[in-house]
Amino acid sequence: MKAQVKWVDGFRFVGETQSGHSVVMDASQQHGGNNLGPSPMEMILQGVGGCSSIDVVSTLQKSRQDVLSCHVDIEAERADTVPAVFTKIHLHFVVKGRDLKENHVSRAVALSAEKYCSASIMLGKAGVEITHSFEVQAI
Repeated sequence: MKAQVKWVDGFRFVGETQSGHSVVMDASQQHGGNNLGPSPMEMILQGVGGCSSIDVVSTLQKSRQDVLSCHVDIEAERADTVPAVFTKIHLHFVVKGRDLKENHVSRAVALSAEKYCSASIMLGKAGVEITHSFEVQAI
């Protein structure tokens, strides 16, 4: 896997993936940027959320659960000192569907956290406290 990040101007950068996708990243105005894109640290959170969400939806679909939507709300805390690494990340999944079984959702979240989500497992091994919760909403 490869990627490239190019400086545009100020504190704005464009990241390009090996698969040809691009994203603009920028620092917030308080850090000298223009807030024209997510910060690199926000991208890390989105990556964790995306990685884990793919696992959860895939596992539920394989369990023949009728998932109609899934989103994850992510909250994180960072160290007060430089480097301001993440110290805690909490992922809260909201899964909507027809006749969803709570035990299947619980299992899908646990499998992502413990076995499949490379992003969150990597951060956990680096000392970030990562927690998960979920709710099931019937439609």
